[in-house]
Amino acid sequence: MTEHYVGIDIGSTAAKVVVTGAKTLHFVMPTGWSSKETAREIREKLLAEGIEVGGESTQVVATGYGRVAVEYADHVVTEITCHARGGRELAGDNCSIIDVGGQDTKVILVSQGMVQDFLMNDKCSAGTGKFLEIMANRLGVTLEELFELASRGEPVPISSLCTVFAESEVISLIGEGRDREDIAAGVVHSVAAKVAQFAKRKELQDAVLLTGGLSPNPYFAQVLSEKLERKVLSKAEGRYAGALGAARLAQEKKRKQRKNYGDY
Repeated sequence: MTEHYVGIDIGSTAAKVVVTGAKTLHFVMPTGWSSKETAREIREKLLAEGIEVGGESTQVVATGYGRVAVEYADHVVTEITCHARGGRELAGDNCSIIDVGGQDTKVILVSQGMVQDFLMNDKCSAGTGKFLEIMANRLGVTLEELFELASRGEPVPISSLCTVFAESEVISLIGEGRDREDIAAGVVHSVAAKVAQFAKRKELQDAVLLTGGLSPNPYFAQVLSEKLERKVLSKAEGRYAGALGAARLAQEKKRKQRKNYGDY
């Protein structure tokens, strides 16, 4: 039987999908205003690729902010579990995962392939991707352009711990005529400092993996490495850590079902 294992990670900003098995693929799309609508669009895209969900041959695990909206999922699993499983694939059985998402930041400690401990900050957006998006909009650039500008600037201090007040600081800096490169660098360093301060609340493993939408960005990983005073791994696949972990769990759950029912 041709089988597929599908991991769907619907975050607050973007939805990530990983398919393993007979066919392998991955894609990302904006979450938009409705997680249910996003889940339907994902299903249509999978069908267009010849992957029919809801049948015997496909196992689906959903995770992330909008996981409950995936009505055709066979299993719904927490973000912590899925990111840990995906991070293990990318950084080994003993690693620390720092996930900078659109609305929250997570630190997950993995020891011998299992979740040992974790922290989640979902109360403040100052150390998240949303903060960077807001500041990029204020500077009139895209997120990619923000990082490119920052890499050429000298960071100006942005001291506010609140997104609203930090935005006011940026507006003041713009009014003073400060270079956009320096303001952009200040923004990126501010976020990295907040993430590092949060992560230092736990004793990190030697291997530290950056996941989430910022994971493919070597400049952010470099700045975060400086703030943490240890190397942070930056991989393009890090963005799909949650979806990859969900796909691996889908496969493991299918194997367990077969074992329980004696279907080999």
